[in-house]
Amino acid sequence: MNKLVLALFLATGAAALANAEPSAPGSTGIGIKNYPWQAVAGEKSEALERKGNRKRGEVLYALCRSCHQPSAGGHSDGSVPQLAGQHSSVLIKQMADIRAGLRDSPTMYPFAAVLSDPQDLADLAAYLEGLCIPVDHGRYDAQDAVQQVAKGRALYENECRVCHGANGEGSRYRLYPVIAGQHYKYLLQQMTDIRDGKRRNANPEMVRIISKYNDDQLIAISAYQASLVMPGKMCKAKAPARKP
Repeated sequence: MNKLVLALFLATGAAALANAEPSAPGSTGIGIKNYPWQAVAGEKSEALERKGNRKRGEVLYALCRSCHQPSAGGHSDGSVPQLAGQHSSVLIKQMADIRAGLRDSPTMYPFAAVLSDPQDLADLAAYLEGLCIPVDHGRYDAQDAVQQVAKGRALYENECRVCHGANGEGSRYRLYPVIAGQHYKYLLQQMTDIRDGKRRNANPEMVRIISKYNDDQLIAISAYQASLVMPGKMCKAKAPARKP
């Protein structure tokens, strides 16, 4: 597997990576071992290098469907995130970080802990990545919605787009998550937690950028992010077939 030499990532910032998307060699093509903030080791490293089996991942998803819904669309109130269409690398990192205690999630931990090995992580992540992103999701809903979305767009275009993309598509190679289709309240909560130091596994560059935003600005950015639509990925989700 090709490896990226990114020792200067934090010094140069994410903008320097805009035109440096790696190829996808090997089983997963996720060449991220040298990203300083990842601290990739153990099962996380193994899972990122393995090829996921989507059929096996669908069976494993039985652990998750009661909360995340059969479509993996989560809940519009933001209490449970949308997982469908998320980059497998992002899903693997978050599951592994929860299992390792690097991300605090008391609700999620008992379920993540049941997964037995790195292959389970790779399989489940591959299944979820292949699902369509539900069109219907929680959005900012208030009288000033139009104004907030417009304000949020200006802020997003200034500093968020370079990592998360014009349509909220993120990057599976750099572990920047898909935010298109994500619930407004979940986005707002996560950005607030990152700003306030409650997401211990957050990208330091993200922490640096978001630290200067006040609550009103985070509301506007979240409102705009929740309005994004990813070409070719958004669709009316069909519930996956139940496995015996």
